[in-house]
Amino acid sequence: MTFIRLHVTAEGQTEEAFVKRILAPHLGAFNVFADARSVLTSKDRKAHKKYRGGLISYSKAKADIETWMKEDRRTECRFTTMFDLYALPGDFPGYADAGRENDPYCKVKALENALKEDIEDRRFIPYIQLHEFEALILADAGKLDWEYLDHDAPIRRLVDMAGNQNPELIDDTSEGAPSKRILDELPEYDKVNSGVLVAEKIGLQTMKAKCSHFRTWVELLEGLGKAR
Repeated sequence: MTFIRLHVTAEGQTEEAFVKRILAPHLGAFNVFADARSVLTSKDRKAHKKYRGGLISYSKAKADIETWMKEDRRTECRFTTMFDLYALPGDFPGYADAGRENDPYCKVKALENALKEDIEDRRFIPYIQLHEFEALILADAGKLDWEYLDHDAPIRRLVDMAGNQNPELIDDTSEGAPSKRILDELPEYDKVNSGVLVAEKIGLQTMKAKCSHFRTWVELLEGLGKAR
């Protein structure tokens, strides 16, 4: 068994918290030790401050990933991403070609392949979430009641809407994306705090069972300690 250090570049604070609080403890059992940081968006050189969170442009994300790779050149390190397909910036590699794909899985795979080719490092494992973090919440929307008491009716509507379908396939329009559907029913929904807490209650096993693209990524990460 090999010990692997896994560095995750997350789109924002929600994904970063998800990795640190849920994914990292899980992967530790597989001898994969993960940490995460949000994409660097800007620097205030006078104040010596860095601002992170939000996939504003691919060029910024690429620079941040490559900087981390230079900071940690060890062969036992791996790097991955947790970016949302929803509202992906237009300068993302393969964006135009992927846009011609009708099947969401073909689209996200094309983007991940283009991302891997652009980063050009054998230690890099691209991952793009279909269509956004909230798809994981809709894997078991009933668990929203841990944070939103006395909201039985709106939570039930979310449960009924998701049904038994794969929540990764819920559309990515500005009106119908997973986060928009949750906010329509629960305007109080707080993605960073409540979203991650609810995800903890749902658990990785349920998310993997319902979300096949997510499952493929997590299982690949689980196997890193055995791969060398």
